[in-house]
Amino acid sequence: MTEAISYEDAWARTDKFEPPALFEELRRERPLARMTYPDGHVGWIATSHELVRQVLGDPRFSHNLEIGHFPVTKYGGPVPQFPAMPGMFIHMDPPEQTRFRKLLTKEFTSRGVARLAPVIEAAAAEQIAELRSRGSSADLLEEFAKPFVLRVLAPLIGLPYSERDRFADAPAVMNDPFGDAQASMAAFQQVGAFIHEIIAGKKAEPGDDIISRLIASGELTDEELGNITALLLFAGFETTEGALAVGTFALLHHTEQLAALRADPSKIDEAVEEILRYVTVNQYEIFRTALEDLELGGETVKKGETVTVSLPAANRDPAKFGCPADLDLGRDTAGHVAFGYGVHQCLGQNLARLQLKIGLLALIEAFPGLRLAVPADEVPLRTKGSVFSVKSLPVSW
Repeated sequence: MTEAISYEDAWARTDKFEPPALFEELRRERPLARMTYPDGHVGWIATSHELVRQVLGDPRFSHNLEIGHFPVTKYGGPVPQFPAMPGMFIHMDPPEQTRFRKLLTKEFTSRGVARLAPVIEAAAAEQIAELRSRGSSADLLEEFAKPFVLRVLAPLIGLPYSERDRFADAPAVMNDPFGDAQASMAAFQQVGAFIHEIIAGKKAEPGDDIISRLIASGELTDEELGNITALLLFAGFETTEGALAVGTFALLHHTEQLAALRADPSKIDEAVEEILRYVTVNQYEIFRTALEDLELGGETVKKGETVTVSLPAANRDPAKFGCPADLDLGRDTAGHVAFGYGVHQCLGQNLARLQLKIGLLALIEAFPGLRLAVPADEVPLRTKGSVFSVKSLPVSW
């Protein structure tokens, strides 16, 4: 058997946009490679587009955390196996996962999300106005991407944006791999208590929001409802603001692509898909565990072995995308896996796409001279953590 790589080797990202260089070698020589996980488990990592989709689409693989092995450390050590909390369907398998997910599917259809366009445009306009009030420079992450995404997501869920100080920082605290376990638990408990206050209020006075509609369904316990609400916040906030910030960074660095989009803003849909493929912010916490012995990529994956799939590597596979290291807003991006694949494919992807589309267009139209305020190599990156992002994005106009 070929020697297993370390999980640390697989996440050694050094470039502002490129996945770890090791992925190119693995994809070429052994796209399904042995990998040693933080808890000592020897499982696998898949880096080709074909194998990533195969794993994510195969019901013989489970997302159950009771049998899976995390491919990363958190709070200084391995993540133990544990059962999914009630309602946290992202780590459940069908039919349990299906029962919860179907309650939300209609909230995030293309047609349903399209009706939110005026709300999203208004949120972008409000945030652009705040940017203008600050003069001619800003941190685009903190002063546009984060508040813009939260202005849309929070009221859609049913959380008041005006009380964001009670919940907005929790996702970053909980997803910090170098953070403190006690601080993470405290953040989760704080958000949970706030969410249950909101649920009690919505029961007495329903609104036009997801929490109110889930209450009206009568199909969830308060614990399930609270955890689903937290999941929507945690899954929808950091990923979208990260993609918006890093996507803007990519455009400002690749000035010829930005110029092409400015010349023809009608190409924004294609541009968003290429940006999603190119930056792929969901970087390394996508994994599945075999429920039985099976053949995959010419190898035998044993029951109980965990396979981590690299979405960034799959989206840079030259067998699927020509010249994949290039940002090319005109390319055919069909089949990219930035939102995953299979039954766990991102539920909120239509909302994320629309927020990226409207947010990017708002920036381009409002600031014709938008540019990086520091050299690209000096933009601080967040290379560790489940979501690849920037720590800040200094710009001027």
